[in-house]
Amino acid sequence: MIHIEEQGTRDGFQVEAVHIPTDLKIKWIEQAVEAGVKRIQMSSFVHPKLVPQLADAEAVCAGVTKKEGVIYSGLVLNVKGVERAIKAGLNHVAISMSASETHSRKNTNKSIEESLTEFAEMARIAKVAGMTVRGGIQCAFGCRYEGKISEQFVIDLSKRHLDLGIDELSLADSTGMGNPVQLKRIMSQIVPLAGNLPVILHLHDTEGKGIANMIAAIESGVNHYDTAFGGLGGCPFIKGATGNIATEDVIHCLHQMGYETGINNLKMIKLAKEVESFLGRKLPGKIKEI
Repeated sequence: MIHIEEQGTRDGFQVEAVHIPTDLKIKWIEQAVEAGVKRIQMSSFVHPKLVPQLADAEAVCAGVTKKEGVIYSGLVLNVKGVERAIKAGLNHVAISMSASETHSRKNTNKSIEESLTEFAEMARIAKVAGMTVRGGIQCAFGCRYEGKISEQFVIDLSKRHLDLGIDELSLADSTGMGNPVQLKRIMSQIVPLAGNLPVILHLHDTEGKGIANMIAAIESGVNHYDTAFGGLGGCPFIKGATGNIATEDVIHCLHQMGYETGINNLKMIKLAKEVESFLGRKLPGKIKEI
């Protein structure tokens, strides 16, 4: 079984210039769940001036009719974000920081050391509130500003996150610079460190290697992946950033390979087409029908 976390309405929408109404976001979240998605990152609790598309995070969380057995989460980058997520009634939060000093400063205006200190406090607050915590490392496989990221540093960061008692560990190829050999090498070291805790990969398809990287990681024991319908997404603080691996492409590939996902891909393709029609442009996702 390969587990998919849909991130279309968070990572997918955060760089979109066209205003997407709250009611449409809610509708599409509920459609994804109806298709069989069991994990969905609905929005991000970041400063609305920096990411105006996600200024309605609280309204989205309040408007979605929650379904039993589904994990509804939000991304947070600082203590205020955690506090907002708690008030919004979420029981699962994704806390993330960068392995790149330059990206860290551009993304959160903090150094890595400052981010580590705040990360620990964020995790503490979330756990006290009864939340499950996903700890994430951005730019784990390369940075557009700094180039290569030390693999040992990523492993050490992972250990520090795990020592804080997080419930899940996530590594992001935020820039899409990772390659299958690299992914397999690093993840074969990370998975044993996490033990029984889920290890999640967040893969971008900037250089067209996203699904190849996923397959390499599956061979290393990773069975949780973030995707976004239509292949939407990208970080506003990474030059040249493009979208995530497309949900419908990933499911199509996995089903062809004999893996179960529990998701109806016809419904996900329909959702991607709806979003494509609203945005008025062809999206990167390749599978338009099956």
